[in-house]
Amino acid sequence: MARLSVCIEMIFRELPFLDRIDAAADAGFDCFEFWNWRSKDIKGILQKKQKRGLAVSTFCVEPMGRIVDSNTRHEFITGVKDTIDVAHKLECPRLLVTTGNETEGVSRRTQHKSIVDSLKEAAKLVEKADVTLLLEPLNILVDHRGYYLSSSKEGFEIIREVDSPNIKLLYDIYHQQITEGNLIETITKNISLIGHFHVGDVPGRHEPGTGEINYANVLKEIDKTGYDGFIGLEFKPVTDGKEALNKVRKILELL
Repeated sequence: MARLSVCIEMIFRELPFLDRIDAAADAGFDCFEFWNWRSKDIKGILQKKQKRGLAVSTFCVEPMGRIVDSNTRHEFITGVKDTIDVAHKLECPRLLVTTGNETEGVSRRTQHKSIVDSLKEAAKLVEKADVTLLLEPLNILVDHRGYYLSSSKEGFEIIREVDSPNIKLLYDIYHQQITEGNLIETITKNISLIGHFHVGDVPGRHEPGTGEINYANVLKEIDKTGYDGFIGLEFKPVTDGKEALNKVRKILELL
């Protein structure tokens, strides 16, 4: 069974950042995730994590760099090195990576190759550090216009080309419903390449059960694959954060 991870960047936003960790624990969850780390109080996060007995499921490599551009690869590799140190402090096994926006006037083939080459170089670092990088496709129709990697299809191609057990895809169900649809078949056929999930409903990126995605069916099929990693609850609650999280629990009770 997968573990649910509360994204405290989007849930409990009315609270100071460190208090959101307490709110996740008080709501009955044992792990959380966030985005950027350089602007955060890492010592404070560690203390809260340890006091409440929580796990950190993922956060972002920073500075991210634009791995579509080989000229900025050194920034990305530096970011991976720095972020690995923080991941070890927080005992976090997975780090989120994005590609950056498309480079105008450069072919997609060239940008694709730059992504692959960047991740191959990073793989040497994360394999030694026992950390997994999670490459995330994002939708370009609603939220991230200009972003390079929108489809899971190309994302899986990249993961296969990199060919490292420590480079996986972050499959965001919200983003891929907008981009591709065909969620269950895509997920189940490629489950060995997926290292993390994000959930949010369409439209609006609110909690599951508010939109068009049949999350009971999707999560049931994920469970059937034997996936035992994290499912990140990365959505904007329509109601109170705790109430929204309880709705997700009720969907899981149907499995």
